[in-house]
Amino acid sequence: MNDWIEMGMLLLIPAVMIVVGVVFLKRPPKRVNGFYGYRTQRSMSSQEAWDFAHRVCGRLWLGCGAVVGLLCLGLEIAVLRWNRELLSTWSGTILLIQCVLLLVTILPVEGALKRNFDRDGHRITKEMDNNNL
Repeated sequence: MNDWIEMGMLLLIPAVMIVVGVVFLKRPPKRVNGFYGYRTQRSMSSQEAWDFAHRVCGRLWLGCGAVVGLLCLGLEIAVLRWNRELLSTWSGTILLIQCVLLLVTILPVEGALKRNFDRDGHRITKEMDNNNL
C-alpha cells in the first residue's frame, strides 16, 4: 500500500500541471489580478499580455505535465517490477526534478512575452518588408 501512496505523490506535480494547463487554456482568469494566474511583471503589464501568457503557459504546462506524468508512471512501474526499494530511494530526486521543471517553464513563457510585448504591455509589431514575405 505504501508503494501506491508513493506513486501517487510522484504523479501529483504532473497532474497539477495538466489541470492548471487545461484551466489556463479553457477558463483563464478574466482580468489581470494579483491573486490567481500566471503573475509576473511582464504578464500583468496589460490585459493582452495577460491573456497571451495564460495561453502560452497553459499549452506548456499541459504538454510538460502529460510527458512528465507518463515518464514517471513508466519509471515507477518499471522500478516496482525490478527493485521496489529504488522507488523510495529515487522519489525525492524525482520530486525535486519535477519542481525544477515546474519553475523552469517560466523561462519560455517570459521569453514569448518578451518577444511579443514591450515593457508596458503593448504588442510589438514587426514591420513587414520584402525580405520577410
